[in-house]
Amino acid sequence: MAEKSTLFKQVESMVNTIMGVRTEDEKQLNALPNGQADWKAMAIYIAGTLAQIGLMLLSLWGLQQLTQSWQGMPRIGVAIVFFTVVAIRSRLFSPLNNARTRTTYSQVERPGWAPPPIAFPIIWMSIGVLRVITAYMVWQALGQTYWTWPLAILMIHLALGDTWNTIFTVEGRLGLAVPVVIFGPLTSAVAVVVSYWQVFPLAGQLLVPMVIWLSVASALVISIWQLNGREPWYPMVLDESTAS
Repeated sequence: MAEKSTLFKQVESMVNTIMGVRTEDEKQLNALPNGQADWKAMAIYIAGTLAQIGLMLLSLWGLQQLTQSWQGMPRIGVAIVFFTVVAIRSRLFSPLNNARTRTTYSQVERPGWAPPPIAFPIIWMSIGVLRVITAYMVWQALGQTYWTWPLAILMIHLALGDTWNTIFTVEGRLGLAVPVVIFGPLTSAVAVVVSYWQVFPLAGQLLVPMVIWLSVASALVISIWQLNGREPWYPMVLDESTAS
């Protein structure tokens, strides 16, 4: 049992390192009781998301210009590295605070069927691998071209997911997290699968688990919102006095 426990901890540490998950809890700010809307925060979310989308689309265009005359393994190698980076660490393109922490999830009341915290980085790492493989398939199917609609939709999907992470995981805005996870990561994931399927059916099929998982995650977000006060579906002003 001791050996199994040690192995589990090693695997957990490795997964957390790859996915950039902070295992220590941070102080979670609470919303002020008056329910005042924080429209400045909403503007920041929108601007940050658009900035990230712009940077990621620019990276597609830049790679297209840089590698269009390349041949063989250098061209393929750059594609694999790029798709790996955006699949696992897309938040590097985001100006928002996208720290992967367990603070919110560990402090809120969760339904009995909720997965343990360690499940999330493992699942997301698995989905990240599928994203790399399928993006490469689509890239190849489209003549090794980056500047394409399917890959652009993937960039938008990743940016929306990072913004949702800021809203829920970092800032603990359980209300706003509900519509954002449904109309952001989940809806855009469906769009990615459909666009991939049209180009290379196998790529779309391999990404179906991503949609299934995001459907489960959306149900979990809704359940957490229901169990923790049902705050409004807009960002409320946070109580900075609770920060430490």
